Amino acid sequence: MSGHSKWHQIKHRKEAADQKRGALFSKILKAISVAARENADPALNPRLKTAIEKARVANVPNDNIERSISRSSENKQLEELVLEAYGPEGSAIIIEAVTDNRNRTIAEIKHILGEYEAKLGEQGSARWAFDPPAGGTGDWRSKFTQTVSETSKTKLDGLVVALEEHGDIQKVTTNTQ
Repeated sequence: MSGHSKWHQIKHRKEAADQKRGALFSKILKAISVAARENADPALNPRLKTAIEKARVANVPNDNIERSISRSSENKQLEELVLEAYGPEGSAIIIEAVTDNRNRTIAEIKHILGEYEAKLGEQGSARWAFDPPAGGTGDWRSKFTQTVSETSKTKLDGLVVALEEHGDIQKVTTNTQ
């Protein structure tokens, strides 16, 4: 009966859950660091305030939030990217990322897009299909929704999941129904 202990089963589930939570924490803390560069006071910086609220909803410890804010002035290497791509049946995709190495992140995103028959577009090539977030905070909203076939929708859903699993990518928005 080796390998059948209850603790052994719990241990593997806990490890998987801890890895997912750690990845989520690092994404949120990167967003806080970038937002705190402008102004470290959440009362005067609405973007920082919403990032901190997201962190509290995800149960990020207050010490980590404070450390991320104080580190923002030191870590000038983090950079925000807004990339545009086209997926199956020409669906427009906006990819928001925070990275310390722009070239590495773009190469990894191109690789993921290639696996799902999608391509990275030029700057401004897909933004026309979206309304930008108001005041720098919020979400991109689709101006024109596009209907795609079920097989393309399945591919697109897989692409979005694969992109969101990447550590540097904060958010992926598409213009499909």
